[in-house]
Parts: sequence; C-alpha cells; structure tokens
Amino acid sequence: MAATRSLALASKRFAKLLTSQGLLLILLSLAVFASFRYETFLTPLNLMNIMRQNSMLAIVALGMTVVIVSGGIDLSVGSLVALGGVVAAMLAGQGSFVAIVGGIASTTLLGLVNGLLVSRARLQPFVVTLFTASAARGLALSITEEKSIAISSAASGLVWLGRGFIASVPIPVIMVALLYFAAWFMLHRSRLGLHIFAVGDNEEASRLMGVNPNRVKLAVYTLSGLLSGLAGVVLAGRLGAGQPVAAFGWETDAIAATVMGGTFLAGGQGSVFPTLVGVLLLGMMYNLLNLEGTITPWWQLVLRGGFLLMVVIFQQRIAQRG
Repeated sequence: MAATRSLALASKRFAKLLTSQGLLLILLSLAVFASFRYETFLTPLNLMNIMRQNSMLAIVALGMTVVIVSGGIDLSVGSLVALGGVVAAMLAGQGSFVAIVGGIASTTLLGLVNGLLVSRARLQPFVVTLFTASAARGLALSITEEKSIAISSAASGLVWLGRGFIASVPIPVIMVALLYFAAWFMLHRSRLGLHIFAVGDNEEASRLMGVNPNRVKLAVYTLSGLLSGLAGVVLAGRLGAGQPVAAFGWETDAIAATVMGGTFLAGGQGSVFPTLVGVLLLGMMYNLLNLEGTITPWWQLVLRGGFLLMVVIFQQRIAQRG
C-alpha cells in the first residue's frame, strides 16, 4: 500500500515537472542525444557558438514575448532588425555612439508608429505590423541600393558590441542575460507588467480596473521596435556590415520560440525565460542539422518545421493534463 502511494506521488511530481519544465526537458534530452552522436557538440567552442549566434534572435524574441502577452503580434521585427543594422552601418563614420543610437532610434520610432496605429487608430496588429515590415524592408533596400554597407573603422565600439568578449563570454550573450532578467522583473514585479498581463487577458476588464490599454500597447510595440533595433545593431557589428536582406523570417522564429515557451497567442499568459529556452532549442536544431552535414538546406527546413510542430503539440498536451 505504501509503495503504491509513493509511486502515485512520484507520478504526480513527474507530471508537474513536465507541465512546468517540459520545454527545458526537451532541450536537455536533445543535448544528451547530440552529445552521443556528435563528438564536437559538447565542446566549449560549439556551445558558445550556439549561444552567440542566437543572441540576436533572443533579443527579438524577448520583444515578441512582451507584445504577445499583451494580446498583440509584431510581424515587423525581422525588417526592423535589417533597418537598424543598415542605419547603424551608414552612421558608423561618425563614431560608435552615433551609429548605435541612430540604429536603435530608427526602429524605436517605427515601433512607436506601430503602437500608435494599433492603440489610437484601432487597427489590427497583424495588418499594421505587416505593413511596417514591408515598408521597413523596402526602406533598407532603397537607402543601400540593395548592397551591404561596410562598417567604418571609426566605429570600433560597434564591432566590439557584436564580436567582443568580457572574461571569455561574448558581449551579445551578456546582453541577453541582462535583458531577460530586466524583462522578467518588468513583467512580474512592476505595475506595467501587471497591466500588460491584464490587457492581454481581457482588455475591457482591464479598462474597468483603471488600466489604460492604449498606453500599454504603445509601450509594448515601442519596446519591440527598440529591441529589434538593438538586435540589428549587434548583428551589424558581428557581420562587420549592415545588410538590407538580413533577418528574413526572424519574425517566424521569434513567434515559434515564444509559443514553444508556453506564451498564449491570445495573450494574458507567458514568461520570458521559457522563450529563451525556445530560442536555444531552435539554435540547437540548426546546429545539429549542420553537424549532420548530409541534409540539404531545403530538407533542413522541412525537418525543423516538423520538429517544431511536435514540440508545440507536446507542450499543449502536457498543459491540458496539468
């Protein structure tokens, strides 16, 4: 009898662990599999490369998570990354500070425009951000004449932002850690965070409670634009150039990482650290497909899409059981 009771208790604890940490368990399981199949997977160089290469997407996904928690969506993030990088590269001749601030300011302004159109003009976020995505990408291609813009040597600080290290840890990785802790505190320990969850859960009810949904929407889209610009600046520094064709499809990856992390597309529920796990899972998948070496890029897309679908289905089944 005691053994049966202990087994039932252990089963409940395991089910609770799956519910709360299912995505993390998938990530760890995939890492264990990879460590046996690929000799180079667990090397410090490879693991650090996974984190560094996906740092920019992690920054974008952070902004996407906040927007989705509020009940919105932002399809412009990939284009804003490209625009931010291009603007920073074009201003690099005036020094790192001007280049970094200019790149981030340009996309923050477009994020503000997104927020105004969604909150004040009452337009659907899908339509607004789809328009902004097209406009920003077209602007990036136009001002560069469809060419990459090399970063001037005068902006060594900008290059350091993308390629530098502090105590053997890449600067982008440090930035991601600081940003995610700050965003977690904002969402779960500040009044603005409570308002974001309230608006995402039920906008009309939040208004009756004294929350101003328009201000919340303006804040989250502006933040998303700012983070996209920051990611673009870091990407330009890492590549040594601003590329108008950069970050194609990043909005899809950012949404995928957010949803895999348990954030509801309908809004009102989610957190930032599970999104980071989702980003790492995406990055690990790319890494394993590259290590395999025998799979063409087109089949890599098919396999990645199928794997992501299975992860989302697994997450939903576990959540329903919990």
